[in-house]
Amino acid sequence: MKKEVLAIILGGGQGSRLYPLTESRSKPAVPIAGKYRLVDIPISNCINSDIKRMFVLTQFNSASLNQHIKNTYHFSYFSTAFVDILAAEQTPDNPTWFQGTADAVRQCMQHFLNHEFDYALILSGDQLYQMDFNLMLEAHQKSGASITIATLPVSAKEAPEFGILKTDEESFISSFIEKPSTDLLPQWTSDVSDEMKNEGRHYLASMGIYIFNRELLIELMKNPDTKDFGKEIIPQAIGKQKILSYQYEGYWTDIGNIDSFFEANLGLTDDIPKFNLFDNNSKIYTRARVLPPGKTLGKTTIEKSIVAEGCILNAAIIEHSVIGIRARVDEDTIIKNSYVMGSDYYQNLDELNSNIANDIKNIGIGKRCYINNTIVDKNCRIGNDVYLNGGKHLEEINTPLYTIKEGIIVVKKGATLPDGFRIE
Repeated sequence: MKKEVLAIILGGGQGSRLYPLTESRSKPAVPIAGKYRLVDIPISNCINSDIKRMFVLTQFNSASLNQHIKNTYHFSYFSTAFVDILAAEQTPDNPTWFQGTADAVRQCMQHFLNHEFDYALILSGDQLYQMDFNLMLEAHQKSGASITIATLPVSAKEAPEFGILKTDEESFISSFIEKPSTDLLPQWTSDVSDEMKNEGRHYLASMGIYIFNRELLIELMKNPDTKDFGKEIIPQAIGKQKILSYQYEGYWTDIGNIDSFFEANLGLTDDIPKFNLFDNNSKIYTRARVLPPGKTLGKTTIEKSIVAEGCILNAAIIEHSVIGIRARVDEDTIIKNSYVMGSDYYQNLDELNSNIANDIKNIGIGKRCYINNTIVDKNCRIGNDVYLNGGKHLEEINTPLYTIKEGIIVVKKGATLPDGFRIE
């Protein structure tokens, strides 16, 4: 275990762009790929890199995140490894909640300094990627940098969405611009590999992944006026500190909104997905549930889809979709281009039969439904003959039962849709 590195995972703010998935949970607790949570990604990257001392910083709707981490990440009693949650807390010195990424780290410094470390690895809790942090750490140490930033080569189309860095011939960062306009881009090209040049990716975007030397981080955190790493700490340090750009050329996406979340999940159904869940060397860890294998009850056709364990499927067609744990789908239902998150528990036969007798919807998706371009959050009760056809033709709206964003229908956690309910 690398004792010189302490990992700090930033849980993010209120997560309004991922609403309604963040209505009752924090961003890092949002379920992905049918069985994981977003926070499992940075934690797994750390474990795979032999970094096993981690803090997760959060302040909004953190109950389910606390429960997930408590039930998932157990290390040997004889190990110093840990994954601890640090929620925003009011103290005489800090009477406010976290005001930004740097402010969150500042308010928690007392907890970090109780541990020995030479380097702080600062990560985001809402990104999808697989990275060996050892290679980044080696580059940081070899260069003699005070700060290293992971950077991603991006195209001219993508560049205006990111903070763009310019590097010198030794890969040290010489300047930074936040979300540059298209007309400024010719001045901001950097040296990238031939493969990236061939793909038209000439600009280096900050991935929000940093390594700080311990003493420098302590010094920088003494200034209470700096609230954010990307907007203040990093730009102000350029020219004063040796800041290395560590280029990463693998798959990476920032799951900041419903559209990117939806795209990232459905992308997992590709024949060879960009994010590889089946890599022996980059395993994704999550809660070890004791669930039975999934099963189909009738003539269910499943194409290009991911089906998590514990499902009971009697659907007609499941196509280009992700079906989460314990999902139940009844007969003659068609699901396309959708993410059904499943449920947190099973209903027993007595409860199922009692609900049917009393005209109460059971958890799951009923008969003869059509679901397309839709996210069905956990524990939803969808009746028979429900028609949900998402697409760009739909206007954005928020109701007690569902939200429509970017043409994607999101059925809210625990919602009940009656028989014959339609969105088209």
